[in-house]
Order: sequence, then C-alpha cells, then structure tokens
Amino acid sequence: MAYDDLRSFLKALEQHNQLLKIEEQVKAEPDIAAAANATGRISNPDTAPALFFNNVEGFNSAQIVMNTLGSWSNHAIAMGLSAQTSTRAQIDEFIRRWDNYPVAPERREQAPWSENTVDGDDINLFEILPLFRLNDGDGGFYLDKASVVSRDPTDPDHFGKQNVGVYRMQVKGKRKLALQPVPMHDIAIHLNKAEERGEDLPIAITLGNDPIITLMASTPLRYDQSEYEMAGALREKAYPIATAPLTGFDVPWGSEVVIEGVIEGRKREIEGPFGEFTGHYSGGRQMTVIRIDKVSYRTNPIFESLYLGMPWTEIDYLIGPATCVPLYQQLKAEFPEVQAVNAMYTHGLLAIISTKKRYGGFARAVGLRAMTTPHGLGYVKMVIMVDEDVDPFNLPQVMWSISAKVNPKGDLVQLPNMSVLELDPGSEPAGITDKLIIDATTPVAPDDRGHFSQPVKDLPETAKWTEKLNQMLADRAKNQGEQ
Repeated sequence: MAYDDLRSFLKALEQHNQLLKIEEQVKAEPDIAAAANATGRISNPDTAPALFFNNVEGFNSAQIVMNTLGSWSNHAIAMGLSAQTSTRAQIDEFIRRWDNYPVAPERREQAPWSENTVDGDDINLFEILPLFRLNDGDGGFYLDKASVVSRDPTDPDHFGKQNVGVYRMQVKGKRKLALQPVPMHDIAIHLNKAEERGEDLPIAITLGNDPIITLMASTPLRYDQSEYEMAGALREKAYPIATAPLTGFDVPWGSEVVIEGVIEGRKREIEGPFGEFTGHYSGGRQMTVIRIDKVSYRTNPIFESLYLGMPWTEIDYLIGPATCVPLYQQLKAEFPEVQAVNAMYTHGLLAIISTKKRYGGFARAVGLRAMTTPHGLGYVKMVIMVDEDVDPFNLPQVMWSISAKVNPKGDLVQLPNMSVLELDPGSEPAGITDKLIIDATTPVAPDDRGHFSQPVKDLPETAKWTEKLNQMLADRAKNQGEQ
C-alpha cells in the first residue's frame, strides 16, 4: 500500500497495533525523547511501535509522533509488506523495486499544508511547532526529520538534480535556523555553487512526511537521480508532489508543514552541540544560517521528530536499508560477483560484504571500491569481506569468518589519511581517518595461504528443513494466538 501522507501511515500502523497512543500528560522534556529512546531498549525493539503524544504539559494542542520508522515491523508496513517480514527480505524487496526506477511523480493541487500561511516577520516557529530537546547536552531545539529540498543553482530546471535530503537543523530564532551541510551531501554541492556565484541558496523544508520520501531523503542516490522518481519506484506508484508557493520547488503533497527561505550565502554561526547518530555529541561548529520567509501548514499539524543517540534508535532502522541498497547496486554493477551488502551499522561506517572471488586479492579490491563509492568516501570506514556462502546479515556467521579465516599478518589492509564525515568521533583531525579492510574470505589462487581445503558445508537437505521448521513454528504461534 502507498501512503500519501503521514496521517494515512499512522492509521496503518494503528491497524497493525504498531502505534501506541500515550494518553497521560507528559512533559515535553525529558519524557518525549526518553520514551522514544526506550523503544530501542524494550524486550523486542525490532517490533517497537510508533509513539503518539497529544497531552503535553505547556502546550494547548500539540500532536507529536516519534519512532514511526523505528522498528523492522514499521519499516515493513511503510513498504506495504507484512509486519513480520524479515530484515533480509525487506532489503531484497528494496533492491527489486529499485530496479523499477524511474517512476515519474504525480503533481497535485490543494495540498493539505496550504491551509495556513505566515510570511516574513510574522513567522514564529515557537508558536507553530511544539519544540523540545532530544538529549540533555543538545545546544537547542532541533528539526531532525525534515526533508529539505534544494536545487542546483547552475542547472535549476534539471529535475534529477533537485535534491531531497535529511539534514539536522537547529532552531536559532523565530524565523532562523542553522543547518549542517555535510560536504559529501548534495545540498553542500548546491550551496557551494550558489556561494561561488555570490548568491543565497533557496530551500524548502518539509516536516511530517509520508515514510517513503523520508526513506528516500536518507538514501545516498547519484547526484542526478531524483528522490521523487525513486520514491515512486519504491512505493510502486507515482509519488504525489505539489508546488511550494514561494520557491516554486517540488515538495511532497502530503507534508504537515512547509518552510521556505534561503541559506544565506557566506554566513556562518555556531551550531550545536547535538547528540548524533554516532552515539556521541558532535560539539559546536560554524554552520550555515537559514532565513525563513514563508511557512505553510495544516491546521493542528502533527510534529514528527526522531530520537537519536546510542544505537539502536529510529535512525538506524531508517537509514540501514537505505545505505545497504545503493552500495549493493553500485558494487554489483561493477563486480557481478557481489552477493549482498550489510551496511546497517552507523550509517555504513562499517559494511559487511559477501562476494565470490575471481582470483586472489579480489575481495580486497571490492572492499576498496566500497570505500570509493559516493557514499563510501564519507562513511565506509571499515569493511569486512566474507565468502559468498556467508550471509552478511547473520552476525554469528560473520564472526565465525573473522575468527576462523583471518590471519592479521596478511588479511588486514590499512589505508591512511582517508576522508570521512567530520561527525565520526574517531577521526583525527575531524574528517580524516585511517580505513580498514578485513579480508575474512577463503584464499583462492594464486593466494595459497592457510589450510582451507576441507570445509564443512550444510547438508543438501538443510535448506528444505529450515523452511519446514520455520513454517511449523509459525503455524504453532498462530494456533496459540487463536486459542
């Protein structure tokens, strides 16, 4: 099923018992963030529900939703799959739909967010949005789950170069934000081109979106690939867009709030600190400044935010598959031997890749290529290479490969002074790190190291019995549930 807005997705979550409404009155701080944090600490976080708050102390009519994509169950529902779909099966389906790109979007009129508008000095984000801090050490309020739209100022009519991305934004005033443009991301390229021309960069910030465009905004596509056209492929139906009234940009039709303005050229202010997806605070840095010129919003908008901190949190479920799939597609295009990519850990700072080998040293070449993909340049810091019969999503198999097949004497490849995003707390100086390939594959000719000539393989009948036992256990659980 394709969801055109956040509200239809919330209804679907409720129908699947994946939306928990918190009826008691809560404090904006620390209760909302603490509750979202707790969804990753419950007995089975992979089935954690979304949380809906509508009784928040100090606010008259606040509606706040957290953790909408914060479990594999919710991620599956977002893709129109059964809530019980396994992680690996979800990623396989993601890959299958990826190949349907592009699916042209559908332009619609009368967007829900056009119900109310505020312009210029009348704008006050503190009145429109129920803002709260996510971690104790945060430097202020943050918008951290918005889809930000920008265009290449040198080619503004190129639909594919119009970027939709997720970037953290600190609320600095009634109509002022600070935005962190990571150098590896498209908005940083757009901003650099605008500043070279002595211009501001117009942007549209959309809050409270359907799950698929949020997934796409978190996915490292090629520079000229459209997130809207990929969203259509992923949801298997044309994605609905509308025209933002001030910038004329294409924005999601179903957003709760649309904020338009500019990143002011060559202007920077201190932003941060912020509790980041790395599980560490990022500190204060000079970041870009956004001047807000127009806000459009639904009556009583639902404010969606995302808790992030020590993994796993919602962001890990959100960007995990969105990192695995493009890396897999880029590697598979050049190395057909690649079988699967698991890059779910800290946005791909660690990737596990299974591959066949053409010859000795081949697996290390694949690992090196992963580090030089557009995403890998800024993120892939460590790669574990495993054989084609090892499932990179099965961590016991991966750990067996490392423990039984790695000889540190020759299987560790260290690359000094490579690029990484500045948020990596292990980088020194910030943005520079050594990278590491761990070759846990079986050596093949002409590499004749080790003693791997007599491997133990699964019995031929094991796959059939695995399927049979899974079905028997599922039937038993179903029967017990009906009693």
